[in-house]
Amino acid sequence: MEFMDLVKKRRSIRKYKPEPVPKEDIEYVLEAARQAPSWANRQCWRYIVVSDEVTRKKITMREWAANAPIVIVGCGDPTKAGNLDGRPYYMLDMGISMEHLVLAAAEKGLGTCWIGGQFDEKVVREALGVPESHRVVALTPLGYPDESPAAKDRKTLVELVTWEKW
Repeated sequence: MEFMDLVKKRRSIRKYKPEPVPKEDIEYVLEAARQAPSWANRQCWRYIVVSDEVTRKKITMREWAANAPIVIVGCGDPTKAGNLDGRPYYMLDMGISMEHLVLAAAEKGLGTCWIGGQFDEKVVREALGVPESHRVVALTPLGYPDESPAAKDRKTLVELVTWEKW
């Protein structure tokens, strides 16, 4: 699949089939995440793969997310990323890594949906034993889609891009 086709194919999925995801496909998407660039190549991320149904329900605030056979939790270590002018880069590093993951999932015919703030970090931290040194940055369900959402409208390049100056 051509890269632009893959980017256009990827959708946020909120309905999943109950069938399990093969371990090799889970490892494939995690390998894509591992290959992401990061501040000074510090690779501040750590991923937790959650298949246990009780734990999935505990850490997600959305029933549809807990219904996926897998939830992947992305954590970042702020001390292993840069901090420039008071801007911590672990969030950016995690974002790049997570985007690699969701695009690799789409390539494999798997669905994902970024969950970046609709979870209780304390609950996730306690349920999964996340150390205080790390922040829970994002979650994504992972599974075979049981829906095919249509593409959403996107702004044109003219609306988003200027050349040389604002």
